Formats: sequence, structure tokens, C-alpha cells
Amino acid sequence: MSWHSMYKSSKFRHVYGKAGSREQCYEGIPITHSVHDNHFCAVNPKFLAVVTESAGGGAFLVIPLHKPGRIDPHHPKVCGHQGSVMDIKWSPFMDNIIASSSEDCTVRIWQIPDGGLRRNMTEALMILIGHSRRVGLIEWHPTCSGILLSAGHDCKILIWNLEEGVAVKMIDSHPDVILCMSFNTDGSLLATSCKDKKLRIIDPRSGKVLREADCKSSRVNRVVFLGNLKRVLTTGVSRWNTRQIALWDQEDLCAPITEEEIDGLSGVLFPFYDADTHMLYLAGKGDGNIRYYEVSAEKPFLQFLMEFRSPAPQKGLGVMAKRGVDVSECEIFRFYKLVTLKGLVEPISMIVPRRSETYQEDIFPMTAGTESALSAAEWLSGIDRGDVYRCFFLKRRLHLPCISSFDIVLSHKQLLKMVFKQQDEIRKLKDELGEKDERIRQLELELKNLRNT
Repeated sequence: MSWHSMYKSSKFRHVYGKAGSREQCYEGIPITHSVHDNHFCAVNPKFLAVVTESAGGGAFLVIPLHKPGRIDPHHPKVCGHQGSVMDIKWSPFMDNIIASSSEDCTVRIWQIPDGGLRRNMTEALMILIGHSRRVGLIEWHPTCSGILLSAGHDCKILIWNLEEGVAVKMIDSHPDVILCMSFNTDGSLLATSCKDKKLRIIDPRSGKVLREADCKSSRVNRVVFLGNLKRVLTTGVSRWNTRQIALWDQEDLCAPITEEEIDGLSGVLFPFYDADTHMLYLAGKGDGNIRYYEVSAEKPFLQFLMEFRSPAPQKGLGVMAKRGVDVSECEIFRFYKLVTLKGLVEPISMIVPRRSETYQEDIFPMTAGTESALSAAEWLSGIDRGDVYRCFFLKRRLHLPCISSFDIVLSHKQLLKMVFKQQDEIRKLKDELGEKDERIRQLELELKNLRNT
């Protein structure tokens, strides 16, 4: 096979990473020194949250995103946990709601005021008690705002109905500590990696293990569903103690579709997948670089694109929701990198170089919005529904109301036609209104003349 047949052209071939300037960074943050393999950072279009070092319990900072710079040492914190905070996640549907898990065996839901914190917050909106050991992972359901999952070191996964504040299901099929959880696109399947070196695909509502892969030759650390490709990607360590990634068919876990060794470093390799662009980002804990690939359903399944390099090692990475990226800069993905030694949070933008300043519809399709597709009761009853897609990018550039669609994705040209049609209708209505106003003035003058006579 020739070299040309193996090469696949891509519009993301020249994507490059751009670190934020000092004015865009957040400085003076006492980032946690916990050795737990997690990100300790969460971000959305309104707030940045970072787990910090604190005495006598666990705490995390919440900083308004539009206020970079040096953070006051006495900046208010969310400090209601009695043990160290192990994971934080913003709700994908409500930008003011954040969940946190802790070594105190609880999960707490917090509501952050619009302008940020003015004093320390100790009262949680909801306290979820059910685990017997520390809670290391939490995960929001991708399409239902009332469902949250938590995984503890008691080897159990609890499914919480936040509309009622109770655990509605316990998944007790892991003999060891759960390392990672990932929902598929509509939240009907859950993939988990466990310390027993097994990859599992689980029906979260019944708790039944549908498929299982015994990775005896390697240790699986992290797992992520690859959108609608019916693929699962795992990162781990091979028998030769090198970091590797593996691609699996979610319907058949007998053997991986493909495996690729990355390097010989020891830090956990975290995968981040962008379903809108089908791009995969790999960032190792303690590394200074971020590799990125384009994922396809056909060979080559993973095409290496480029690598962002930085001398500063990363403690963790927060990922901005797609509705928060800068469309005018052709930014398709944004990380927030924790640099512990400097007490710094640095934004890193992934940019597609384009000469034109117009909206680039091929790299900014409709993306998941903030509207929940179904209620907790509907999901628990067995209903599955995909994301509600919204044109946030067009709204930002054209000042249009959001247009949602379940099954039909409108193109940029179709949306512009709709806008022009509405503008024509508005002009016609204004003309008709002006004619009627003129007619009313004439009738008023005639009536006045009649009264005078």
C-alpha cells in the first residue's frame, strides 16, 4: 500500500494550540496537592472552579470567567465538605450548579450566585449521602438534568435522582475501585474502567453488565465513548510499561480494533473527545504536551494531527463547553491547565487557521445546548433521547434567537434564508403600520374639521 493511500486529508490538519497571555491567566491559586488521578478543575461559560489546598476540610474556588488576573488570597471558597474534595463537575444544563465529591463520603450540589461568591459558602443546595467510603468520581447525565452518578472507593456506583434527592439505583458489579466512568451520547450506556483491569459496558438503569473486556495484558485507566461512532477508547499501560491507547467496538469487546503505544512516561493519560469535530485530545498528568488526533469510523481509525508543547507540567485540565469557545478566532476547543508550581491556571485554545473572518460553518456545527431533553422520571422509565442541539455560534455572530432541532441540522445558508425572510416580513409590517398611522392622522383631521363646522 502506498504512502498516499494511507494519508487522509483533513481540515483539522493544521490545528495549533495557543496558550493564553498572562492577562488571560488566573494567578495566585493554591492548587491542591492531592495525588488522586483527577482534573481538580471544571469550567463553563460563566465560572472557573479549582480544587484548592485547605486545612480542616475540603474547598474549591469559584472564579467568574471574565475576571482573570491575580486572585486575592482571601477570595471566598466553597468549603462545606469535611474532607478533601476529590472531583468537581458543572451541570451541563445550569451554569450556576456544580456538584462536588469528597473524602467525607458525600456528594454535594451547590448553587453559585450569578456574580460569583462574596463570602465563603458552607450551605449546600443538596447533600447526597449513600457511600460508605470516599467518593472519587461524579458524572452528570448528558441529556437529563436530574440524574447524577457517583463512584466511591466502596466499589459502588450510585445513581441519584436530583429531583427527589435520593439514590434510585446502586450498581454493584465492580470488585475493585472504579477508575473512570463515561456515558454514551444519549446516556443509555455507561462505560467503566476498574482497578481489576476490566473494561465494562453497563446498562445504568438495570445495573446489568452488557459486555466486558478482560485486559490482562494491559492496565486500563481511562475510558471515553466516541460520540455516535459506536466506539470506545481507553488509555492505559501496556505489559511493557508504556502508555497506550486502544479503540474498541462497543458491541464486541473481545479484542481492540486497534492499539497504539504513545510513550514511556508514567503519568495517567487523560482522553478528551469532541463529538462535533471528531477530534481526540490526549493529555498526560505531569506532561507539558497535548496530542490530538482525528477519529473516523474507517481506517485509519486514529489519525495523528499535531502536538501542543509546553515546558510547564499540568496537574489537571478543565474543558470549556463548546458553546463557550470563541468563534471569531476559529477556536474549536479550549483547555484550562493547572500549573501547581506557579499556582497558575492557563487557558489553551485549539485554533483552526483560517484567512476568512466570516463564520466557518464546516468547523462549527450545531452543538449540545443547555436544554434538558427529558426528566429524571422519563429516563428512569426507560426513555432515551438525544441532546437538544442549538446554534449558539450563529446566535453570537448574527444575534439570532436559538433554534433547536432533534433530528434535522440546518445549514448556515438555510438559517440565513430564514433570517432574511423574517427581515422582509418585518419591513412589510412596518410599511403597513406606517400607512395605517398616516390614514389615522387624515381621519383625525377630517373629524376635527367636521366638528369646527
